[in-house]
Amino acid sequence: MLTRSGRNVLAAVRLAGVVVWVPLSVGFEALLLPVPGVSKIRWTRVVWGGLCLILSVRIRVLGKPVGTVGGVHGRARGERPVIYVSNHSSWLDIPVLGTKIYSVFVAKGDIEKWPIMGLVSKIGRTIFVSRNRATTGHERDEMITRLATGDNLILFPEGTSSDGSRVLPFMSTFFAIAKLPRLPKNSVPAEDMPRYPKGLTPLIQPVSVVYDRLEGLPVNRTTRPVFAWYGDMDLGPHVWQLLKRRTIRATIMLHPPLAPEDFPSRKALANAAWRAVADGAARLRQNAET
Repeated sequence: MLTRSGRNVLAAVRLAGVVVWVPLSVGFEALLLPVPGVSKIRWTRVVWGGLCLILSVRIRVLGKPVGTVGGVHGRARGERPVIYVSNHSSWLDIPVLGTKIYSVFVAKGDIEKWPIMGLVSKIGRTIFVSRNRATTGHERDEMITRLATGDNLILFPEGTSSDGSRVLPFMSTFFAIAKLPRLPKNSVPAEDMPRYPKGLTPLIQPVSVVYDRLEGLPVNRTTRPVFAWYGDMDLGPHVWQLLKRRTIRATIMLHPPLAPEDFPSRKALANAAWRAVADGAARLRQNAET
């Protein structure tokens, strides 16, 4: 067992590793941004995976992402875009999901200003959204364009992070880009109204993420707050405390995808996705290995 000084040394070494890894990996990704193809999409997973390795975060995956690496050629082959919708309890969710899923994140605008994570997110082509109604239409159009031209997205439809003991209700507004408003019969869409090419409306894949092992032991109600970052908690102290932990395990459960056209409304789609994510997270919190 590590002493207090030993944990501080471990945290300092990991922090140094992050300081070295982020500029190198993100700098290389910046060079890939103007390069056509999917190399920048693939490299983003390497960036997040390197962070998880430095933090000693092991990731167990149950199920399989329905989306591929994507790209323009993928869409030309008829591969539907995928919107992964996940519960959200920690800043760790971003590197954990980013390591295993080919996608870009949709995140709150203030994350862009975070140290390290903000830089990685920006170079990783994260779509930053605000709560300003004046920019909502532009942000929606950007997400639809990105989906139609080769990207998959990861959304956190709770709208905020939780304490990890439950999944908050999903906001149906997050599903507007998957289920566009229905046009009246025989009407012609406005020129500036975004539309997906025929057959390329996105699928929704619910995802449950739970941190279920801490230094080899099952996580329970008393140790779950080690991971949870929510409310007005300060980011710096929370990161430092996690850096002191020898090993962490996160489990990702990928559920069967949902087709938006099978649901009568955005609210029905949001409720179905929430049920899958909440049920999966509840099972994972039971610490079952199968």
